[in-house]
Amino acid sequence: MTLQNYNNLSTERANSRTRGLDRLTPSGIVRLMNREDRRVLSAVAKAATPLAWAIRHMAGSMARGGRVFFVGAGTSGRLGVLEAAECPPTFSTKLSQVQAIMAGGKSAVFRSKEGAEDSEREAVSACRRAGVDRSDIVVGIAASGVTPFVRAALRFARGRKAETVLVTSNPRAPRVARTTIVLRTGPEVLAGSTRLKAATACKMALNILTTGTMVQLGKVYGNRMVDLQPKSRKLVERGVRLIRDLGRVPDVKARRLFAASRGQVKTAIVMARLNCSRLEAGRRLQKAGGFLRAAL
Repeated sequence: MTLQNYNNLSTERANSRTRGLDRLTPSGIVRLMNREDRRVLSAVAKAATPLAWAIRHMAGSMARGGRVFFVGAGTSGRLGVLEAAECPPTFSTKLSQVQAIMAGGKSAVFRSKEGAEDSEREAVSACRRAGVDRSDIVVGIAASGVTPFVRAALRFARGRKAETVLVTSNPRAPRVARTTIVLRTGPEVLAGSTRLKAATACKMALNILTTGTMVQLGKVYGNRMVDLQPKSRKLVERGVRLIRDLGRVPDVKARRLFAASRGQVKTAIVMARLNCSRLEAGRRLQKAGGFLRAAL
């Protein structure tokens, strides 16, 4: 493992605009942090081109049966875990399709294991256990861009011919992935605390990546999540509303179709709009590659 000089990282520098942080009132702290957070939107907007590139490749990989892996340590790793966890209920992805590899393992999600980020060997072992190969895409998340765990995972993925992306807030991060999404958030309000602006920008970027990918895969109709998993009361009611609104039927019929479709919202919408059976609706969706608009 090569030694890294952290002194010149933008994410480690002290922020000249926040030098008086410890002398501020609570209201002053709120105003100061809010001013700094406004820079996040601009940082994400300036990364539009690599974000779009990543969406195309993530969707392409998943369409071919590949998987998406979010790899990170600390806050970055937890953001990857959160993004992976949200995909099944929102888009009905299989648990295997979008995964997170966290430095330190599952327990590090809840209790910090700071030294875990330095273990290149564990990163390689985790990727090997996951079976990362050329059909997959590995998205490394590292605010500094130099986290050994993330860099090792990306190197392993490239060695297996998998597609690679790095999400970082360091414009000088080594190019260890095929494409790098640089979120130029600059020094933090609290020097070195990348759970602040860097993490906020990263969460926004990951939201864009997963949502954009699922749109490309036909899991969205208009701006509605028609592939959701209705496994709670809230989601059941959301599913019924989708059938009612997009199927253009009364609430009572929407509920009947929800039951008849076995909770498959897209199927129920096709049944409603085309007045067909569940099997016929399923065939139409399959022929349309899962795209509701094409099936209709």
